[in-house]
Amino acid sequence: MFHIPVGEPVANFVFFGTIVGYNFVKYDALARSKKIKMRKELKGIALFSFCSLLFVGYYFFMLERVTQITAIVFLSITLLYTLPFFPNKKNARNWAGVKIYIVALCWVGVTLGLPILDAGIPITIDFYLKCMQRFVLIFVLVLVFEIIDMAHDDPHLKTVPQQIGANRTKILGLLLLIPFYLLEFFKSNLDKDQLIVNFILVLMISLFLIFANEKRSKYYTSFCVESIPIVWWLLLLLF
Repeated sequence: MFHIPVGEPVANFVFFGTIVGYNFVKYDALARSKKIKMRKELKGIALFSFCSLLFVGYYFFMLERVTQITAIVFLSITLLYTLPFFPNKKNARNWAGVKIYIVALCWVGVTLGLPILDAGIPITIDFYLKCMQRFVLIFVLVLVFEIIDMAHDDPHLKTVPQQIGANRTKILGLLLLIPFYLLEFFKSNLDKDQLIVNFILVLMISLFLIFANEKRSKYYTSFCVESIPIVWWLLLLLF
């Protein structure tokens, strides 16, 4: 989107860092509470995560200094999301109403901030517009997950559907997709291909949001909704 050269160090750092971060967030709390046993599969995941961590360290030292500092900031947010840093306090994942903002913020920082900073591109209004677009996009995608998980989420989490209901959450998500699309028109160089890609993206997410409910199969989110970024990437390559 910013026509920068492909930076293998930052791309590989993000790739392996995502594996480590996701598995840490997913399995650390369960392991510490002893709700899961270290079966062969989990040992394999732990080994895979450890190998990925070694690659994270390797590529970290190939990044620019400003990128390293930014990466550490978002690593801290990820740790805060999982580990209780203060005595007798819950981790950020369990702070009422905060989860969705942390997830969206980390997505923006890692997928936009790191590559732009590492490429040394001047920060312009286009960057901030893309940050807002990306934040809104991830926010809406997480709404789909929160609707599906309403029956299982702790009431104290105060997710958006828990506070305003599933139907209003869907309306909120659909309304947020409007500024997501319109922000593209404020860029300094309007890309017509990007408008087409974004329109298809908005249509896909709208349908997944409208048909989301608590009775949907786990594959509705873990396969279908999770595949949206991959479809997005393919659309970018196509156009």
